[in-house]
Amino acid sequence: MKKMVGVKFSVLPAILLALAPAPGEEATSKPIVIPPVGYDVSAPLADIVASAPAEAPAGRRVIPLRHPPQPAPGPLSTTAEDLALQQTSLPLVSAKLALNFDGISADGGAPPDTNGSAGATQFVQIVNTEYAVYDKTTGALIVGPTAIHNIWSGFSGDCADGDGGDPVVLYDKADGRWVVGQINANDNAYCLAVSTTSDATHTYYRYEFRTPNGNLPDYPKLGVWSDAYYWTANIFSGNKFLGAMRCAFDRAKMLGGGAANAICFQQDPRVANLLPSDLDGSTEPPGAEPNLYLTFVAPSTLNIYKFHADFINPSNSTFTGPTAVPVNPFAEACEGGICIPQAGTGQKLDSLGDRLMYRNAYRNLSGTEYLVVNHSVNVGSGKSSYTGVRWYQIANPNGTPVVAQQGTFAPDSSYRWMGSTAMDKAGDIAVGYSVSSGTIHPAIRYTGRVPTDPANMLEAEATIFEGNGSQTGGLKRWGDYSSMSIDPVDDCTFWYTTEYIPSNGKFNWHTRIASFKFPGCQ
Repeated sequence: MKKMVGVKFSVLPAILLALAPAPGEEATSKPIVIPPVGYDVSAPLADIVASAPAEAPAGRRVIPLRHPPQPAPGPLSTTAEDLALQQTSLPLVSAKLALNFDGISADGGAPPDTNGSAGATQFVQIVNTEYAVYDKTTGALIVGPTAIHNIWSGFSGDCADGDGGDPVVLYDKADGRWVVGQINANDNAYCLAVSTTSDATHTYYRYEFRTPNGNLPDYPKLGVWSDAYYWTANIFSGNKFLGAMRCAFDRAKMLGGGAANAICFQQDPRVANLLPSDLDGSTEPPGAEPNLYLTFVAPSTLNIYKFHADFINPSNSTFTGPTAVPVNPFAEACEGGICIPQAGTGQKLDSLGDRLMYRNAYRNLSGTEYLVVNHSVNVGSGKSSYTGVRWYQIANPNGTPVVAQQGTFAPDSSYRWMGSTAMDKAGDIAVGYSVSSGTIHPAIRYTGRVPTDPANMLEAEATIFEGNGSQTGGLKRWGDYSSMSIDPVDDCTFWYTTEYIPSNGKFNWHTRIASFKFPGCQ
């Protein structure tokens, strides 16, 4: 495709629009319309990478993460028994590994923020500052690893100037497109690209959106939905938390490379660490169903918010909620901070226990809607405590939500954290995560369940990769998130990617990519 001349706009003032509260729900703010700073179409990525000059090695840096302040948890958060703790062991997980290979390795920064998605023929992995495309059948590298900002090479905006971190790559299954997003190098805008075909090495429609007042959109997350690409970020001015901002990017316009606006709701200081729902499977949400955002409030609540975007009449857009979903009481892993031990070192790792882990995976299964999601929780108390993966299956999230299943998976005293979960078309659920302790180096493991397993229980875990080293040198950050995705071709194969350490050190992480499926899903 011939490269288009970039279109550049001045940054327009936000257009404030009226908002009427939905009956029985709280309207959190007024919507604004944010046009792109610029948009165009790239040259083929394979050509950009082939002709790109060699880049100097990136200097070692820790990509910052800011923890929004949280309301003080109730007493149950630290003292109650975890009623969701799985007490019984099931047989070994029946999903067997297929591919299991190394992905991108250390690029100078930390943590990697590893995630990826499967497409029609490719698996695309993205980490902080780098992007790579693999053959889905063999695992062979096709393009990369290359700097993410190469996707914006020649773009008339800041997105071409460098990488700000917190990247995400998703596959829009309905239209066979890759969706790539990251913070720009100046940390005051969001870079979003949508491929023009199902080939991740070909051309991309490219956009840049500036956050109001040049504030930092930290920890941004994306979800693919039928009408928009939904997004959220924790907004900071310096170190001051301003709240969570939520945006919907005009998917229909982006699929054709047009002037796609974002409809956003200004940051709300009461809300942080939201996750938009991300569509799995071929059955879309019914009608004009809103996107379903999730967050938790310790010690015993999931909150669901609903975002309806109207790109024809933006003033009709609404962001409403929360709908509170009671869950079994929990305590945030490491009280939301650092306590994960490793073999051979006193260096402990960040749990990110203060937030839900990516993704908030949506599936419409024979007319019943579900969300599956997880976070890390404390198990036990005092010196004998450790961490486990708390997972949820929420039914009817757009109506009267019901906790269909919930469980805390912690089969021994090792620390399990940094998980990601998804559900296939047969109703099988898979969870991948990291495991570490004072006697083992951080490892990559997975488990799951099939519909005939006892409710609220996962099968015994299996290993994807046992790390041979621990992260040392004062570097406490680990991952920030990992990724479990579903293959769009068979809607059965799970793909999981996260990091490990090959030998003791810092800034020397590697990543792993693995696929597996349950035998009952055909």
